[in-house]
Amino acid sequence: MRLFGYARVSTSQQSLDIQIRALKDTGVKANRIFTDKVSGSTVDTEGLDLLRMKVEEGDVILVKKLDRLGRDTADMVQLIKEFDAQGVAVRFIDDGIITDGEMGKMVITILSAVAQAERQRILERTNEGRQEAKLKGIRFGRRCSIDRNSVLELHRQGTGATEIARQLSIARSTVYKVIDESKQKPSACKWGLKPNRTISIIIEHANF
Repeated sequence: MRLFGYARVSTSQQSLDIQIRALKDTGVKANRIFTDKVSGSTVDTEGLDLLRMKVEEGDVILVKKLDRLGRDTADMVQLIKEFDAQGVAVRFIDDGIITDGEMGKMVITILSAVAQAERQRILERTNEGRQEAKLKGIRFGRRCSIDRNSVLELHRQGTGATEIARQLSIARSTVYKVIDESKQKPSACKWGLKPNRTISIIIEHANF
């Protein structure tokens, strides 16, 4: 059995020293300690990737605390399951938890349930936020492109800017902008059609 260690910090202000010291005190050799830390806005996982390549069946990975192994509970559970499939146990020093044997299976089951609960809670919060935003009139989804031709056609028919904006679901200021631009210079597209609309017309008249 070989002992490996893993340490990770999640902010640039944190230090790896305390975790590394704890791993060494538990018997992990310095050349078998792998570390990761944040780099700007991203997390460098080179250390974890190397650890995954090095460990073999019967090895034990030591980590100071539960939250140091993965970015979140779901990530941690996935890693524990991956190591378990290789016959590698993970021991969390401060928490007194090891993932092998019957107790280990129970730990994985509990952590999996926690991860599922976290995902559900995030989903509920996201949905609540979207509902609240909708009540405030905030729209979601990709912003629709402006059909300049429709704006100008409605304008030629005598439709007012407010009504055009309502019918096309765009801002009234956008209506004025399209109308003003049409008076100043020709449209970039000769027939005022959007590319997708042009393709549709070609296909329609070609009887495809």
